[in-house]
Amino acid sequence: MHSAANWLFLASAAALLGSPGQGIAALLAVGRVEGWGGLRLYAGLQLGLAIAFGATAVGLLSLLEAVPFAVRVMTFVSAGYLIYLAYQMATVPVGSTPQSAQAQSSLMSGFVLGIANPKAYVAFASLLASQTLVEHDAQVDVLLKWFLCVIVAIVVDLAWLFVGVRLQRAALQPLTERILNFTLAATILLAAIFTLL
Repeated sequence: MHSAANWLFLASAAALLGSPGQGIAALLAVGRVEGWGGLRLYAGLQLGLAIAFGATAVGLLSLLEAVPFAVRVMTFVSAGYLIYLAYQMATVPVGSTPQSAQAQSSLMSGFVLGIANPKAYVAFASLLASQTLVEHDAQVDVLLKWFLCVIVAIVVDLAWLFVGVRLQRAALQPLTERILNFTLAATILLAAIFTLL
C-alpha cells in the first residue's frame, strides 16, 4: 500500500464525486429550502451511492445493463423527482421558507437519486481502473477503493448540503433571492435532462 497512491486516489475521488451532478443539485436545493431537514435526502443518497459503488465493484453494472427496463424506470423516477425539486425551488416564496417544504425530501428519494445515478457508476468504474492501492490482493484493493469512495462521498455531499443550508440562512435581497432560486431550479432541471439522456 503506497500512501502517495492513496492521496492521489482520494484527490481523484473528490474531484469526480464532488463535481456537480443530480445528487449535488438536489442537496443544494433541499439545503436551501429545508435547512438541515435535508439530512433525510442526504442519508438516502449516501446509502444509494454506497450500493451503486458496491454494485460496480462486484460487476453488477453489467447485470443492470442486461435489464435496461429496471434501470430506465429508476432513471425516470430520479429525473421526475429532480423536476419536482426544480419546480419547488422556482416557486418557493421569496423571504420565507414554507412549512410544506419540510416534507419535500425523504430517505427514499435520496436513495433513488443515489442508486440511479449514472455518474456514480461511471466515476467508480474509472476509479477502480485507476492506480492499484493494494498490491497482490485484488479483492482488498477493490474493498479499500470502495471504502475510500464512500468516505469521500459522505464528506463532499455533506459539504454541498452545508452550502445549501448557508444559502437558506443568508440575508438576501428579494431580487437576489429570486435569481438564486431560479438559478438553482435551472441547474436541477438541467441535471434532470442529463439524467434522461
